[in-house]
Formats: sequence, structure tokens, C-alpha cells
Amino acid sequence: MAIRKRFFVSRYAPDRGPVGRLTARDSVLRRLDWPMLLSALTLSLVGALLVWSATRGRTELNQGDPYYFLFRHLLNTGIGLVLMIGTIWLGHRTLRGAVPVLYGLSVLLILAVLTPLGATINGAHAWIVIGGGFSLQPSEFVKITIILIMAMLLASKVDAGDQLHPDHGTVAKALVLAALPMGIVMLMPDLGSVMVMAVIVLGVLLASGASNRWVLGLIGAGVGGAVLVTALGMLDEYQLNRFAAFANPELDPAGVGYNTNQARIAIGSGGLYGAGLFKGHQTTGQFVPEQQTDFIFTVAGEELGFVGAGLILVLLGVVLWRACRIARETTELYGTVVAAGIIAWFAFQSFENIGMTLGIMPVAGLPLPFVSYGGSSMFAVWVAIGLLQSIKAQRPMTA
Repeated sequence: MAIRKRFFVSRYAPDRGPVGRLTARDSVLRRLDWPMLLSALTLSLVGALLVWSATRGRTELNQGDPYYFLFRHLLNTGIGLVLMIGTIWLGHRTLRGAVPVLYGLSVLLILAVLTPLGATINGAHAWIVIGGGFSLQPSEFVKITIILIMAMLLASKVDAGDQLHPDHGTVAKALVLAALPMGIVMLMPDLGSVMVMAVIVLGVLLASGASNRWVLGLIGAGVGGAVLVTALGMLDEYQLNRFAAFANPELDPAGVGYNTNQARIAIGSGGLYGAGLFKGHQTTGQFVPEQQTDFIFTVAGEELGFVGAGLILVLLGVVLWRACRIARETTELYGTVVAAGIIAWFAFQSFENIGMTLGIMPVAGLPLPFVSYGGSSMFAVWVAIGLLQSIKAQRPMTA
């Protein structure tokens, strides 16, 4: 605890001086983190090819157009890039003033899911169908607003120079505001998203310099909450079956364990270099369900092999590495906490998604960031990249 306190005292003490401003010579483009940006863009483009391979023969899904999902994935990526540019242009500090409004809107959106506007997709009542084949998953945007609202509260007094780390009352308020949307999402139930949000909250607390008692208490509350939710029967049968299949893969290989078993067969058959794009037998034979979304990594494993799947891991690693650098080098706690929340989100969701295809994590219905098909997920992760880029671009240059 003492080491962690010294770290925050040395970085966020009020005598560090004002934060520098960007000038014409010191342009935003020069200060963007290009390794992160290019890695994320490459992931989205590789994802487009994998989504195309997984869906071009699925006439029941693509409405008879083999390019249907390819074009939509590229469109989602394009919209995500526009959202990223808009986020950078506004700046994370400008958005800081709008965080309460954004938080309120996100809560209203997830409440709307529980009304007749909501729709059930893949067992989770977590969507709002807009029309014209478009749907929205509000829980993806809640991940961002939880990060922002907690960062705003936890960093306010520290960045103002009034405190060296958040006090207990501030931490309690931040946790209550995070718990509200998480509780609503749990009612859907969308267990996968709640798991990600819980990890985000933990990462934010660790980065904020909050007392270790809060961190340990949160972990204990999470374990107790999981037991209570199970005991009260708040989880649907299919979710319980997923955990049962994870604990015992041979329990029902043709039923609840089917997805994981087929995923492992697909990845294992790829070998070192893979069967080649569009040539995977498991993929062309449509043996792996939800392959364009939750199980997109199986396409990479089968058709691109260990090398192609490893490249995806390297690119995700570059994004996380650059995000860690941004979190470490910013001179304001608000920026550090926002970056840390995004790191926790990307890291856990990537590990869970890839882990469930390998059978080392339970199936939780989470997309692989940047790679899986899905508009809401794509928009959210690119907004997060925009926040990271803004934090880097607006920090003062070192002498």
C-alpha cells in the first residue's frame, strides 16, 4: 500500500504545474499513438476477412448475399473510426463535463431494454431493435460510462490538489453509481457484460489509489454476489449449463458442450499455418455456432493457423501495451483512471473470448474486441481508442 501511495504522490502532486496545450506546430496527428491506432485498425480489417469467411455460405443469415456481413463489418468499422475522431476532437477533458449526462442516457438505454422495446438475441434480453435489421446493445456503451463516471469522481479532488488519493466517501459514491447499471444489466440477464464491468471497476479502483480495503472488499463482494445470484435462481438455465460444461467438458458434448468442443476441433485442425482463408472444413461446414461473433477466433485458428491466430494476439498485445504507456505517462489521475478502465476491459474481454474457444474459460457470449462482428461492440471499442488517443494527445510534451 505504501508503494502504491508513493507512486500516486509523485505523479499527481499539485506542484507539477499546469497541463500544456496543443499548438499548431505540436499537432494532434503528431501526438497520436500510431502503433495503437494501426494495430486496432489491422485487427478490424482482419476481422472483416474472418467474418466474411464465416458467413459467406450462411444463406440463412446473409439473405443470399455472400458479402452482406463483410460490408456491414466494414461499415461498422468506418462508423467506429468516425466516433473515434469525434472523441479525439472533443477531448476527454471536454467530455468530462458531460459525463453525468452520458451516464444518465446509458442508464435510460439499458432500462429501455427491459421494456417492450427490448429484444432477446442468443438467449440474452439485452438488445433494442431499431429497425431495418439494425439492433443496439446498450451494455456495450455502459462499459464506457462506468469508466468515465468513476474516473470523474475518484480523480476530482486529487487533480484539484485537495487530496493525494480518493477518500472513502468518494469511493463509496463511485461504487454505487457503477452498481446501478450493473444491476440492471444483470436483470436481462447478461452475465458476460456484468463480468467485464466488474473487472473494469476493479481496474479503476486499483489505478485510482483507493485503499486496498476497498479492492479486497470488492473481490469479496463479487464472490458473495455470484453465490447469491446462483442461489436466488437469477441465472437462466442456459447460463448455468455453460458453467457446468466448463467444469466438465464431457458432461454433454452434443448439447451444452457442443460449442466449445467444435471450437477446439476447429482451432486444433489449423496447425501451424492453417488450412487457408475460406478453406477451413469446420468453418465451411458451419459446425461452430455464432462463428462470426463470439467464436470468431476459431476461424483464425483453423484457416490462418497458429501464425495467424498468434498475430491477432500480438496486435491485441500492442494495443494493451500502448494503453499502459498512456496510463503511466499522463500527468492527471483522471486520464490514468480512464486508461486503466479501458485496459481492464480490453484485456479481460479478449482473454475471456479467446479462452472460451480453447476451453479454459466458460462460454460467456462476449465478442473479441475489434475482430468480432457487431456494431455496438465495434462502436464502443473505437470510442475507447478515441479516449486513449485524446489522453495521449493532450498531455504535455516532455522537455
